[in-house]
Amino acid sequence: MKHILIIGAGLSSSTMISYLLERSYDYDWKIVVADVNKALAEQKIKKHANASAVEFDINSNLALTTLVAAADIVVSMLPARFHPLVAEECLKQRKHLFTASYVSPEMQALNDEAQEKGLLFMNECGVDPGIDHMSAMKVIDEIRAKGGKFISFESNTGGLVAPEFDNNPWNYKLTWNARNVILAGQSGARFLHNGNYKYIPYNRLFTRTDRLSVLDYGEFDVYANRDSLIYRKIYGIEDIATIFRGTFRRPGYCEAYNALIQIGLTDDSYELVNAADLTNRSFIASFLPEPEGKEIEDVFCEYLGINRESDVFKKIEWLGIFEESKIAKGMKTPAQILQSIIEPKWKLDKGDLDMIVMQHRFEYTLNSKKYRRLSSMIVIGKDNTNTAMSITVGMPVAIAIEEFLNGKFKVRGVQIPVIPELYEPILSKLAPLGVEFVEEEFEI
Repeated sequence: MKHILIIGAGLSSSTMISYLLERSYDYDWKIVVADVNKALAEQKIKKHANASAVEFDINSNLALTTLVAAADIVVSMLPARFHPLVAEECLKQRKHLFTASYVSPEMQALNDEAQEKGLLFMNECGVDPGIDHMSAMKVIDEIRAKGGKFISFESNTGGLVAPEFDNNPWNYKLTWNARNVILAGQSGARFLHNGNYKYIPYNRLFTRTDRLSVLDYGEFDVYANRDSLIYRKIYGIEDIATIFRGTFRRPGYCEAYNALIQIGLTDDSYELVNAADLTNRSFIASFLPEPEGKEIEDVFCEYLGINRESDVFKKIEWLGIFEESKIAKGMKTPAQILQSIIEPKWKLDKGDLDMIVMQHRFEYTLNSKKYRRLSSMIVIGKDNTNTAMSITVGMPVAIAIEEFLNGKFKVRGVQIPVIPELYEPILSKLAPLGVEFVEEEFEI
């Protein structure tokens, strides 16, 4: 009997937990779901005979030690900053670890000891990062095996609302952690374009966008995502001329969100001393010049060089940011306050379905000819619980655990799924679940 500890019962965990519970009868697994909200954990396991729910606070070292001690495999679905804490405990107690998050420097530093102890610390096994790695490497390995030489690789992903439920001016609804959406892009971005290094600071990130079409789902804007340069080595394409990773949004989103950035509302580095006394309207007014008899809306527009008939203004106004609504208690930084205003407006309503869009764009030469290959994926959620985000983040982790416990993975140490041993079985099992790619290739 194997014991699986899942820490974190949030939105992205739902489908993974269901899958592991379904398989628990066949494999004789026992599953513990731990969350700061025990009721949420209980909701996810649905009184399953092979599962239990426990209340857990990551700040309790004793509780973490006790839970890890009883497990064979630990799955951390906590916010990324907590993964190294869990990993350290797993290392002490010789337990394998799975996460869907990026490998941090702190996590990478554990690689040698994990290898020495025969432990697998699987990371970046969600959607982005995760499915993006696996699907890209599958194509890269195929083209490389034929003798192809890569010129360009671009990879873009977005969590959006499904077209039938796209009914607000932003063409966007929250499908994952709202705080991460508000803080997106604050580290800026860097990438390689036609052999030239490119750097975009945060204050310009949402102004430097490209527009692309994906299958028959229409047009999307793309903004650069973090550090694309590190993937040259990870993917084994060090001599490539262009490498770029980006985030999809519908046209108009980036321009409007940039207005919030330019005003200063996404800053999370300090607290407003009068936050408890603010309304939405006085909050935004505090970031603008004195009105001098003008309406705040007009001051806002003049500050940004737009007008009240513009799409940007209409999007901002729709958020309710000019209303005299009281700021939510406890919100103190500009970013926290902005999140409290935006989150209710961008939430998925009951019955809404979300959508994950991913597309890789490869250019390569083979036998003196130049080719472009598009590899595109669209996943639509099933309901408010089994969202596209939950499916694509949680299912690769669940399948990786299943394959590992069945002895399919021999590698150890801190890993991400970029080798055939890891990505082939996961992609194979994702395809019947609707997580698969449409391949298009043509000579250019």
